[in-house]
Amino acid sequence: MAQRPQAEISSRKKPRQARSNELVAAILEAALQVLAREGAPRFTTTRVAERAGVSVGSIYQYFPNKASILFRLQSDEWQRTSVLLQGILEDTRDPPLVRLRRLVHAFVRSECEEAPFRVALDDAAPFYRDAPEAKVVRAAGDKVVKAFMRETLPGASPATRRLAGELVKTTFSAVGKQVSETPRSPREIAAWSDAMADMFAAWLVSLGHVAPAPAPAPAGRPARQARAPA
Repeated sequence: MAQRPQAEISSRKKPRQARSNELVAAILEAALQVLAREGAPRFTTTRVAERAGVSVGSIYQYFPNKASILFRLQSDEWQRTSVLLQGILEDTRDPPLVRLRRLVHAFVRSECEEAPFRVALDDAAPFYRDAPEAKVVRAAGDKVVKAFMRETLPGASPATRRLAGELVKTTFSAVGKQVSETPRSPREIAAWSDAMADMFAAWLVSLGHVAPAPAPAPAGRPARQARAPA
């Protein structure tokens, strides 16, 4: 069977003036609202234009089709996740397993807070998932995880470190999706996060290349904020 051509998803041009930036921001905000309200199947550039109060032609100045809008929304979300990954995993003031626990808590909390938006983006993924641009964006996050595993498991084989990274990413995705499908209290979010962090830590320690992490801070103690990368 012939493979269907992938739709163009790159933005047509970059906004350079404040007015253009405001227009693109309005389009993206309207797109979020349409996606959350209508879902991916009923998402169209016409609905986005109506919601933003602009002409369809104005949208086409920057986005060639609805796939490019959806990819921009997903790309922005991936960028936020990459900043989260870097800010926590590259903060070497803490040992690796402490950083991993902080990341788990931040990730699960984020998944629960943004659940409706993420569900809608998951439904829209077929529009852009296999595009070259999407692979490039995802690769940035993969690079951070690989570097973290090299630091965490310096004596392990490349195959073992690769398996560890894939397991962590796959578990993050699966557990984040399952936990966020139901409204959760802060206590429930913390319990899920601790359980997942404990599971990761136990397995990594069992590989024999990383020291156990110190006990987590007592409940109620404020966590140190992650630094954004310089």
